[in-house]
Amino acid sequence: MSELYRLFARSGNKEMNNMTKTAIVYYSSGGTNYQLAQWAEQAAKETGGEVKLLKVPETAPQAAIDSNEGWKAHVEATKDVPEVTPTDLEWADAIIFSVPTRFGNIASQVQSFIDTTGGLWAQGKLANKAVSAMSSAQNPHGGQEATILSLYTTMYHWGAIVAAPGYTDAVTFGAGGNPYGTSVTVGQDGKIVEDEDAIKAAVQYQAKRTIQVADALKTLK
Repeated sequence: MSELYRLFARSGNKEMNNMTKTAIVYYSSGGTNYQLAQWAEQAAKETGGEVKLLKVPETAPQAAIDSNEGWKAHVEATKDVPEVTPTDLEWADAIIFSVPTRFGNIASQVQSFIDTTGGLWAQGKLANKAVSAMSSAQNPHGGQEATILSLYTTMYHWGAIVAAPGYTDAVTFGAGGNPYGTSVTVGQDGKIVEDEDAIKAAVQYQAKRTIQVADALKTLK
């Protein structure tokens, strides 16, 4: 049995009360991934650690935002949410992403932010962090899994440790069974199609599992 496995098993058996620092990073144009991020934030705070809820900076032209009432309203509603910076990633022990699908890949806004992390990567400052991701799309098979896996590819380059939920708890099945990370379908009305209670439970389990892995990794340092 590996030392990491022993430490993770031990952390999973104890009451969570740590000072692990968690950054929950999201991008959302309609509010879905903001909601997922908020559920993750709630769970992360329950572990006793420090938590930051951060949004990816918007790069779309203002004219595009103004032409979509839902998008415009969401930008206004979340204007006070701090924007993520590379420094926040360096600060964090655990990083949880929630991002929408764009043609089976991450949104360009998210990629633009990731492209600013090269300096930290070159210094090894993103290695050995526990990371996990969630996603959304307008169709049940609209690219949610591909988006999460695409994001994880970057995490492998960082040397981070992917803490996917897998099938380690029954809540994953209740939320649709995505082992890579919680994912949802968004209807034309902008609301989550799946049962929200099941999705919330899966998100919160995934967040706490990621923090458990981060807690174990800190012990190895």
